[in-house]
Amino acid sequence: MWLAKWSLIVVAIAAGAWVLGWVLEELWVIVLPVLLAIVVSTVLWPPTRGMMKRGVPPAAAAALTLVLAFGVGAGIIAGIVPSVVNQAPELADQASQGIQQVQDWLQGPPINLRDEQIDEAVNVVVTKVQESGSVIASGVFTGVSTAGSMLITLALVLVLTFFFIKDGPRFIPWVHVVGGGRAGRHVEAVLVRMWDTLGGFIRTQAVVSFIDALFIGIGLLILGVPLAPVLAILTFIAGFIPIVGAFVAGALAVLVALVANGFTTALIVLALIIAVQQIEGNVLQPVLQSKSMKLHAVVVLLSVTAGGSVFGIVGAFLAVPAAAVAAVLVRYIGEQIDERVADSEPKMSDLDELETVPSSDDDTSDEEPAEDDERS
Repeated sequence: MWLAKWSLIVVAIAAGAWVLGWVLEELWVIVLPVLLAIVVSTVLWPPTRGMMKRGVPPAAAAALTLVLAFGVGAGIIAGIVPSVVNQAPELADQASQGIQQVQDWLQGPPINLRDEQIDEAVNVVVTKVQESGSVIASGVFTGVSTAGSMLITLALVLVLTFFFIKDGPRFIPWVHVVGGGRAGRHVEAVLVRMWDTLGGFIRTQAVVSFIDALFIGIGLLILGVPLAPVLAILTFIAGFIPIVGAFVAGALAVLVALVANGFTTALIVLALIIAVQQIEGNVLQPVLQSKSMKLHAVVVLLSVTAGGSVFGIVGAFLAVPAAAVAAVLVRYIGEQIDERVADSEPKMSDLDELETVPSSDDDTSDEEPAEDDERS
């Protein structure tokens, strides 16, 4: 009976998760811009709040913050595009030379591969990539393509972000009123904790990613690796996908260094990236994210893997914030259960009072002499 009961509970949870996933898939056109806007709002809310405190109207503060953020992003893109355009042909030529060097090395001792074997291996890889092209493309553009186009999604995110940072302070009281006095109190507490956790994660991850990109970019510039600013910016962006993003960005930097500057430079770049990531993983993240995340590395890795496999790059980006928010909800439910259990258990002071209350026999024995004195 115990096993049957818990089997039904597991089946019910799995059915609920499946229904939730189906709803998200059907409403992904709406859910994706809302989630991205919430993430962006956590970054843009502090400057907006600062301007509001100085007397700037909410609409003007929100609009000014969005314009400044959009200008910074456009400036970064405008700065890296010429570098990519100018160095891409040279990098392509160096890549072809590197491939030829690898092929010559494979044909020599101690491997001694024949041309037929190399061509067969190359054909297998090319065929596999061609067969997986549709899967790769759908994984990269999952969510964005369902929203219609990247421009439509970006426009929705900008509009939603404007209203979130403009009218955000009114949302929590409204939820409290709609939820009622009893449930609204819990909903308000959970939403405030989720917002603090999400904002702390985004800001902390931005600091960590900036430090990684700064040191890796300086190292690439010193070593003379092509596209060093571009690789540094990619490192910063990939830092928002914990563990997996750092690995992909580091592998790309090593590959560019190998193709452009040779094996020795690639080894130095690999050592630099490993050193920076070790400092990040063992010093920066435990110190900066201990208060905001409180998630084990295994939970982070599984969240990124699940989000990336289901929703592509967007899912991998949103996986860790979603896991952190879910953890907040679970912790709050645990706190409420502990409070209920503590309130239902008798306290030691109550037990002491029960032990010191006189019995009924003692009461009658004390009252009888008093009645005799009154009669006398």
